[in-house]
Amino acid sequence: MSEDFKIKLYNTCTEMANGRIESIQKAITNAQNAANNETKSTAGDKHDTARAMAQNDVEQKSKQLAEAKKLKMGLAQFTAQSGKNEAALGSLVSTNTAKYYISISVGKVEVEGEVIFAVSPVSPIAMAMRGKKAGESFSFNGRKFDILTIE
Repeated sequence: MSEDFKIKLYNTCTEMANGRIESIQKAITNAQNAANNETKSTAGDKHDTARAMAQNDVEQKSKQLAEAKKLKMGLAQFTAQSGKNEAALGSLVSTNTAKYYISISVGKVEVEGEVIFAVSPVSPIAMAMRGKKAGESFSFNGRKFDILTIE
């Protein structure tokens, strides 16, 4: 795989993180609008309950937004060219079963028809392969994985 491929992979992860942030921000705006409309249309206990539920929704979405922003900040810790000859942050690790991009936890990513699993550097599988080099093996969930290449 080329350096261009890793740049596309990095950019795809960035787009996914941005998409999560935008989606959550819209949900927060919708929940706030619903809460504001509820104040205009109800009275008494019903109003208080609906308002409290809307406020809880906003608080929950705000927590999700903070997590999504942390995810995006994780990408700022390295560049598309990051990576060494051993599995570490920024590495694209090809194993005998799948390919893993040690970056942020966005799951399955498809770039140029290739399926890559973007995993956090603190995920169990990334921890199992950390420091390993091409030609070495690691175990995860009772299975043995052979590292073919690291970019």
